[in-house]
Amino acid sequence: MRALVAYLATAGGNDAVALGRRLARSFGGTVDVVIVIPPTDFGGNVRAQAAEWVGAALDTVPADIRGDAMVRESDSFATGLINTVAERAADILVVGGTGGGVLSVHSLGAVVNDLVHSSPVPVAVASRGLRKSKVDRITEVTCAIGDRPGAEHLLAAALETAKAAGAPLRLLSLIALNPGNAATAREEALSRAQKAVDKARSTLPGDIPVRSQIAEGTTIETAVDNLSWEDGDVMMVGSSRLGAPRRTFLGSTAARILRVLEVPMIVVPKEGVDD
Repeated sequence: MRALVAYLATAGGNDAVALGRRLARSFGGTVDVVIVIPPTDFGGNVRAQAAEWVGAALDTVPADIRGDAMVRESDSFATGLINTVAERAADILVVGGTGGGVLSVHSLGAVVNDLVHSSPVPVAVASRGLRKSKVDRITEVTCAIGDRPGAEHLLAAALETAKAAGAPLRLLSLIALNPGNAATAREEALSRAQKAVDKARSTLPGDIPVRSQIAEGTTIETAVDNLSWEDGDVMMVGSSRLGAPRRTFLGSTAARILRVLEVPMIVVPKEGVDD
């Protein structure tokens, strides 16, 4: 697996590098660190500074994890990153969640917001403060299951991720309850969870634990708040049905989850028309 880390010389950028290291260690992959600068750079001062920053960021990646430090030029930071994804044949794009926009554990800036709505590969959004973690591998994969189009594609991606990382899988149903739907919502969630567990256990090696959990709350945010997380966990969500095929598109529910989530989130692109 080749992880491409979108870097800025900020705390959020260092969180992204830390997540890139964790993903590479979990999957036996490589980490490329890239910074995008405007094409107009009189005297080359900006490029020189960017090269220094990105080189220092790559120095924090252990020597046994291969990777490159790169500076790319583009009028658009997001476009420059997506072009680099294609150039490097990256499997996942890693970004820092802090920067502006939503005041929460994850705070999406304009560039990151563009990426989670347009990337051709999964986007991993680092949680704030991840750079301080001593955990170097994924410890559990949580997959948000549902019944909307694309749910099977997301589950398949989560199964592949758990298998590749050798990590336990938690299949999660989130329920926003109201007085009139509690019993029906729980029954439907239990049914979905059992089907997902059956498929996971028939697909994954026997030594990878699989469990299901239903989280309830008056809102999606409170349901997520009721969950427990460990350092090293990661949550996977699917793209909105409104998105283009083979592109990520952070839907409204996933965006609400992201506002309160304590661990990294991986947004999986919508499946292609021929998948």
